[in-house]
Amino acid sequence: MNGLFLLILAAGKGTRFKSTLPKVLHQVSGKTLIEWVLEAARPLGPQTVCLVVGHESDQIKAHLDKAGVEFVEQVPQLGTGHALQVAKPLWSAHQGDLLVLSGDVPLITTRTLQTLLEVHRQGGASATLLSARLADPTGYGRVVRNKNGEVERIVEQKDASPEEIRLNEINAGIYCFNSEDLVQVIGGLSADNAQGEYYLTDCIDLLRQNGRRVMARVADDPQEMKGVNSRAELAEAGQLLRQRKLQELMAEGVTVLDPASTYVDQTVSIGADTILYPNVFLEGRTSVGSHCRIYPNARISHSTLADHVTVLDSSVITESEIGSGSQIGPFAHLKQHSSVGSRARIGNFVEVKNTQIGDQTKAAHLSYLGDAEIGRDVNIGAGTITCNYDGVRKHKTVIEDNVFVGSDSQLIAPIVVRRGAYIAAGSTISQEVPEDALAIARAHQLIKQHWAKRRRESYRKE
Repeated sequence: MNGLFLLILAAGKGTRFKSTLPKVLHQVSGKTLIEWVLEAARPLGPQTVCLVVGHESDQIKAHLDKAGVEFVEQVPQLGTGHALQVAKPLWSAHQGDLLVLSGDVPLITTRTLQTLLEVHRQGGASATLLSARLADPTGYGRVVRNKNGEVERIVEQKDASPEEIRLNEINAGIYCFNSEDLVQVIGGLSADNAQGEYYLTDCIDLLRQNGRRVMARVADDPQEMKGVNSRAELAEAGQLLRQRKLQELMAEGVTVLDPASTYVDQTVSIGADTILYPNVFLEGRTSVGSHCRIYPNARISHSTLADHVTVLDSSVITESEIGSGSQIGPFAHLKQHSSVGSRARIGNFVEVKNTQIGDQTKAAHLSYLGDAEIGRDVNIGAGTITCNYDGVRKHKTVIEDNVFVGSDSQLIAPIVVRRGAYIAAGSTISQEVPEDALAIARAHQLIKQHWAKRRRESYRKE
């Protein structure tokens, strides 16, 4: 079968992570490492995508259950060359190109992979590897070229001569192979080395020995080659990905006042003329419209904000929708399955959960609105609570349009407050309130004249 076969090596344990989670499932900037690699390679149009898995393979398979990939188990893990050997029954059936990637290079871009593939096809080589030139190549395998500029071999630093050590071109561990040529040499790999492993790099020597041509494409940005092998390197990759994302946003008209303290996942979209203040976190499937202002210490996750929304300091919004022109915060908390209409206000220390709030409704202070449906032009006074939980089940509160709820009111769900009604401050409402009615539900106030004076006088006598 002709076409491109994509093979991703993802069997490693990631020992330095000291984690029960497979290395490639650790997240950075909103995606797992393996998702970054897959999304960079998908636009190349591979006919088949195959992952070589090993350590905690069930977790990887479950995570990528709907990703349209095939899996090959590498047990035990005996090196990169061994990974290709165990996957050979799949890729050897393809008569086209085999692209080999590692599952821990989240910075790699589609453009770089496309260029590598084009160079490989135009050059007619049996193998084309991606390389990089580093100011300090210490610790990396060096790429040794012949006088024609073709790759002669890859030499590890410990095996390099003084002249080879001075070379600054390193092997990035990303390869394009002609599948038919690779079939001829993959069985010739040897584990006769200090690690007792089969190295993919040895295929380069074997191809050269067979008189085949091997080329290298130098990456324009060496940072794309960075693998992630520890939590420190994960943090470094996250910083670089955030920089890349913020640069894209600023080029599209978003103001980022302090990029060093602003965290925006790759999956987030933001409209022009929006301003992000320092220490803002925008995560997951979040969409922010144009002309919005997100003030310091706000965290918005998997939510949608329309145009001209203001999120004031220290607010948290999760899995919610905010209509145009609305204001949230400061210190507001919108939890899952909540929506706020246009030109509404959710203010200081208001918590909203599983609640729909209509246009121009205001809950300005110190309220809990849970499992409720609130209409438009409603005023929710300070200290209002929808008492939604009876200890077993959640119940719904319905407040229709143009209702005024006085401060320090409790609404015992399930309950309906009809359109235009007033609820007096300090009321505990447990029955339906009719349209345009006034509901007062307070304890009777008792006044005992001069009681306080007599009490103070009795203390003095003691």
